Amino acid sequence: MGIASEAPFHVLAVDDSLIDRMLIERLLKTSSFHVTAVDSGSKALKLLGLIEDEQRNEEPPSISLEAHQDIEVNLIITDYCMPEMTGYDLLRKIKESRSLKDIPVVIMSSENVPSRINRCLENGADEFFLKPVQLSDVNKLRPHLLKSKVKDEEHRKINNKTRELTEIHSPR
Repeated sequence: MGIASEAPFHVLAVDDSLIDRMLIERLLKTSSFHVTAVDSGSKALKLLGLIEDEQRNEEPPSISLEAHQDIEVNLIITDYCMPEMTGYDLLRKIKESRSLKDIPVVIMSSENVPSRINRCLENGADEFFLKPVQLSDVNKLRPHLLKSKVKDEEHRKINNKTRELTEIHSPR
């Protein structure tokens, strides 16, 4: 009929606090987002296809495998203060990844620390929300998701064109 049915945007929510995770999940679902929630940065990295190298014999922990993510995530929203890996650390790993760097990342914190907010925004965060996150904050996500979707479509077109050219010019 007249309206094309589109899959909802998929948001990965990362927060070690069960209550905060449930709140952000409910707000996102109310706004018609598909949500996957995890309680740590390392679980987020595994879900995204980035696996941390935990072998102590080698250099400091680094990302050892950069596989294409199994699920398509359109945006990541993460708490800043979490044990083991902060939201800032997660942000840096995502922005250092070739395959994930274009995914918008939003940091949340209950602490209003201007230097922390600036550091996150300067290093690639698309937004910084103060907790408790409100529905009005969630409404600010859509422009970032649309921008991300356009980039994804551009990458897809480039990859398809490259594949076509490779198939045309490869000996049979």
